Amino acid sequence: MKEAVLYKRIDEARIQCLACPRYCKLSEGQVGFCGVRKNVGGKLLLLVYGKPIAVHMDPIEKKPFSHYMPGSQVLSIGTVGCDWACQYCQNYDISQRRMVDGVNLMPEKLVNLALEYDADGIAYTYNEPTIFIEYAHDTGVLAKRKGLFNVFVSNGYASPESVKLMLDFLDAITVDFKGNGEKRFLQKFAMVVDPEPIFQTLLELKRNNIHIEITDLIVPRVGDSLDDAKRLCKWILDNLGENIPIHFLRFHPDYKMLNLPSTPIATLEAHYKVAKDLGLKYVYLGNVPGHPYESTYCPSCGKRVVGRYGFDINEWNLVEENRCRFCGYKIDIVGSLNKKALHYSRFFSIEI
Repeated sequence: MKEAVLYKRIDEARIQCLACPRYCKLSEGQVGFCGVRKNVGGKLLLLVYGKPIAVHMDPIEKKPFSHYMPGSQVLSIGTVGCDWACQYCQNYDISQRRMVDGVNLMPEKLVNLALEYDADGIAYTYNEPTIFIEYAHDTGVLAKRKGLFNVFVSNGYASPESVKLMLDFLDAITVDFKGNGEKRFLQKFAMVVDPEPIFQTLLELKRNNIHIEITDLIVPRVGDSLDDAKRLCKWILDNLGENIPIHFLRFHPDYKMLNLPSTPIATLEAHYKVAKDLGLKYVYLGNVPGHPYESTYCPSCGKRVVGRYGFDINEWNLVEENRCRFCGYKIDIVGSLNKKALHYSRFFSIEI
């Protein structure tokens, strides 16, 4: 554990955590909602600093990123705890765990591990990285010095103070709205009072030129409203632009929501149509290996320019400056294809 940066003293008895918009007020010995930030002797300690519980090598497409460093490999880490309590979480065994656990992996050792495994970058994922922002920050700053990029897989529920730390090292983020970001859905199924901080986070990251992709978990019956999807897509179009990729993800029953079926493919396709009709250029369906909408299509000529199956890239029709091979239209992708990652699976656990 290590003293956190993001907190302030309220009075002699209490301190306030500044990592996320919950702004937990903690008396001596109290732990925040996330389970990993604790008041000890009037100081806020980050209990999981240097202590990830999950360490894997992944393709960046698994995060998912379709428009950032395609074909690259990332060392992915996550800790226990989370600032949300999603009833459908597929990583609930770590995100909802309230006993600190993990391996000892301080920032310098973590960066060296990424280099040892020939990673192109580090992904902070599996749980919400905002809750361990100081650990991510210190690791990310070192990683950039070594030529590695840094990406977040996040719910976007961050404080302005956390976002400021992100700007020191973060290159890209995928923000998952879940249930189209609808307020009642998040209140009932994730214990989130107000999703507005997510939008503010996105605006600030956009102002600072951080690459953004949006994911939206479509939960059947309770979080699949096309009207809500339209409102979300309209906000993205108006505030982030037509080139921001959005991924509509298929829900699979898990944790406390085993009573619901997987999202029907037709429901996902209806969401795809809403986004495309509004004018978003890059729309994807996720968790549906083999579906045509996993791939990237040229907004100008409609030809497939990046073919995907699951996490693999199996077709590449982009030429210099990521222009469409067929019509020359410039596709909004950061980086060129990392060809060493073509045609084989690249994810595995790392034993520390």
